[in-house]
Amino acid sequence: MALFGFGKKKEKEKKIPACACNYGCSENKAENAATQCCSALKDDEISCIKVLGAGCKSCLEQYENAKQAVTDMGLSVEVEYITNMQKVMEYGVMSMPAIVVNEKVVSMGKVLKSDDIVALLYKLGFS
Repeated sequence: MALFGFGKKKEKEKKIPACACNYGCSENKAENAATQCCSALKDDEISCIKVLGAGCKSCLEQYENAKQAVTDMGLSVEVEYITNMQKVMEYGVMSMPAIVVNEKVVSMGKVLKSDDIVALLYKLGFS
């Protein structure tokens, strides 16, 4: 008899992190950190930009501003708009809209203009 869970063997869940570089890594490579999994991805490159939101007017405006910022910078990165609340909560974001760059939350809770997003990306070291 196991009271309060003592004596029970705990099952360890092996979670394989998703590769953030979008270069089609195999599972073995995806087990490494996102910055180490692909030699083709440099530290100063943007592999993905996501806008997290609930589908409201402010979140949609943030998505459009992010697309404009990517166009202004001349990047060939697609901006993804995520409204699935389960995926949003995986990032730990409590206030929306939020911007995620290379799987790292860089802004949340306010709508940034496209110029502000460009300045933020340059400040983070992306050119």
